[in-house]
Amino acid sequence: MKATAFLIFFISSLIFGQNATEIVRKSNDNVMGTTSKATAKMTIIRPDWTREVSMKTWSKGTDYFLIFITAPAREKGQVFLKRKKELWNWMPSIGRMIKLPPSMMMQSWMGSDFTNDDLLKQSSIVEDYTHKIIREEKFGGFDCYVIEFTPKPDAAVVWGKVIMWISKDKYLQMKAEYFDEMDALISTMIGSKVKNVGDRFIPTKLEMIPSDEPGNKTIFEYSEIKFNVPIKDSFFSKQNMKRVR
Repeated sequence: MKATAFLIFFISSLIFGQNATEIVRKSNDNVMGTTSKATAKMTIIRPDWTREVSMKTWSKGTDYFLIFITAPAREKGQVFLKRKKELWNWMPSIGRMIKLPPSMMMQSWMGSDFTNDDLLKQSSIVEDYTHKIIREEKFGGFDCYVIEFTPKPDAAVVWGKVIMWISKDKYLQMKAEYFDEMDALISTMIGSKVKNVGDRFIPTKLEMIPSDEPGNKTIFEYSEIKFNVPIKDSFFSKQNMKRVR
């Protein structure tokens, strides 16, 4: 009896291990597309103040990502670029181009509860982690796989562990919990306002909620997003950071 139970557990683990990475890959492809172009607003909420940052974003695969800040006025024109493994920040107010080191990936992006890695996607949820389905449950009205992400030994990632709720239908990323190396929960991201954006459905509103700062959260919401639009690799260049509008 014990041998049979162990065999069933072993086979189930193999099946879940094989399926989990494919689920994550399909979910990541749904979020990223071949390319994307979007306008979005980020609202940083604190107990005694609120601040909004508006932006345009472009992406191509997992190697190229560009963010252009359109408001507020004091930060308008600031640009963030990911080009393969390099990360750059153009600050027109001081006329400086700054290369962001990997050590800054865990730091807050624009004073929000999102990290530089969350927005610039230096690490890959597909390639830099191993994946395991740990249970299935409903979240946000969707039946979801709950998948545990464990960093690969040589991966340059900021999290010690991630647990993500991915819907069985349409592979939507509905919730994610981010843990440090000591297994302490650092923040939780919740997706909502699932909409049809052309050839796919995605959560168009993301809330990042830190665990140890009551009353703090950041809301990131797309007002428009298009996938698979033609974008040349040359668009994602340091030269274009100074020209993009």
